[in-house]
Amino acid sequence: MEAIAQTHIARRDPETMMRLSRLGSLHQCRLSFMRQLTRRLARENWSFSRSVFDIDENGVGRAVYTAQGPERAYSLVAFAHDLPPEMRSDRVIATAWDATFTLFDGIPTAEDVERLSHNVPLQEAGRVSENEISVSRANRSVRLWAHVVDALASGKQPDLEQIHSVGYLMRTSAVYGSGKLGAADREVIAEREEMHSPFQAEMLSVYLTRGFIRDLVQHMAQVKGGKQTVDLDPDIARWLGIGNSTGLGMAPYLVNHPVLLNNWIMAREDAISRVRSLEVASSEESDHFRSIYERSKLSISWWHSKHPTQLEKLAALRADLDKVTGHLAAVDLTNDHPWNRLIEWSEETLSEEGQELVASLMLEPYGHIVDDLGRSMANQNMDVFYIDGSMSVDDLRSMLVEQFGWALDKDWDAQEHCARAWYVSEEKLEPRLGERFDEPIQEYEQPLAPARDAARAHAALSHWDGKKRVADFLLQHPEHRHTVRRVQIRPIAPYGEIQDNTISCDIMPIDMLRCKLSFFGATHFDPRSDRWLRICMYAGAPYPDELTVENADLWVYPEMPT
Repeated sequence: MEAIAQTHIARRDPETMMRLSRLGSLHQCRLSFMRQLTRRLARENWSFSRSVFDIDENGVGRAVYTAQGPERAYSLVAFAHDLPPEMRSDRVIATAWDATFTLFDGIPTAEDVERLSHNVPLQEAGRVSENEISVSRANRSVRLWAHVVDALASGKQPDLEQIHSVGYLMRTSAVYGSGKLGAADREVIAEREEMHSPFQAEMLSVYLTRGFIRDLVQHMAQVKGGKQTVDLDPDIARWLGIGNSTGLGMAPYLVNHPVLLNNWIMAREDAISRVRSLEVASSEESDHFRSIYERSKLSISWWHSKHPTQLEKLAALRADLDKVTGHLAAVDLTNDHPWNRLIEWSEETLSEEGQELVASLMLEPYGHIVDDLGRSMANQNMDVFYIDGSMSVDDLRSMLVEQFGWALDKDWDAQEHCARAWYVSEEKLEPRLGERFDEPIQEYEQPLAPARDAARAHAALSHWDGKKRVADFLLQHPEHRHTVRRVQIRPIAPYGEIQDNTISCDIMPIDMLRCKLSFFGATHFDPRSDRWLRICMYAGAPYPDELTVENADLWVYPEMPT
């Protein structure tokens, strides 16, 4: 039976979707960037090779891994280091790492690798060229690394419980692209078919990095154990993902790129709308959803955190799973708009965490209906938006009220509404969220409070003749240009604005981090404070030498290990 949609069910409204608590409850889905990448690599039959692996007994050296596509190749150039424990840090100000990487545009020569060996290990202190697309670094998970090396060297397989508990042998602390450190600008690769969707270069770099780490841990086990060393079981190796430590630097990205944020959220909402609009589902589609749901329960059982907020959300999610399980046992998911009924039931019954899990899982049987939306998630230079100075002040005022009406009645002088301020630390070189009334930071504040600034612009507009032009207003009040721009963007980017106060006393920046990382395809979000978290990427995915059309997509949902 083919999917039939005759009644259109609209996207969920931005006022619901763009609250921070909901953005901080999003889960990966079919449109996540990692899954878009692995599907393409398999569908287009990309080939993978390791042309260099020159690593000594101390784990120091270089390696080159190449991904060859239909039209061009990309190569990960990796450098392994012997890092003293006291120098191991995930902070952006670190100066040494266990491994450093660059994604090379093409296949590097020996001269290229030599040039990169003098720069990539230095990261910010080095420089690369337009032949490089991204620069990254990673540190070991010390205990799991030692456990895996020791186990293999002694002729045993590592303990699966420890694998699932940590999830990765190394974690990245930065993957830089888009011109940073001299690398190629985004525009260089944006029109390439394989790079059109967001962050495909970075996702490819991480995917190839995972293969290098598997090879490196096997090499170090061989050095230690000699002839008694065993190869890492491929079924165990697949559960080793790539960790990532993400801090406040990612949060301003969503505020500063409203069109890109809109494109991500709108694509997901369009996908959900398309599936909700289906009048019937085949038994195969219904069974597929139920199977994926059961597999997602296993993944969630491996999701742990010690952060109080995340513990509370996990408890709510596990309670939600009990409700979903009971509901699915009693409901028919083949007739009478089954997916819309499921969404409406979830909205009445589940937490936001549970609602968004159901919404993501619901897309899984319908790749043929929703996967094309991945192309719409790119920026397409729409953040280069020119203010319409000919607009009347009346029209601007109306649009501002429509977009920020929820913020206009707040007392923005009250400490609870402006307790925090965003700034960039000179010492740490990172965005920071400080206490406005306890620290001397106000003069360094970054423009990352759109709601407060909208209220200020509205107040400044209150005495203006409505027939005047926006250009006249901005000549007198240039400090409101950024707010006017955001307001005028709204018609083309209805999901581009976070509908919450980003400087309040109770702001949770990790909600913004999780939103972005969910679109990457990350799982098992583990906040370490309200300002940074750890995640896992590609856990369960086939390695490049294992990738097929059959295993390229649903790897994110584990099946019970044998």
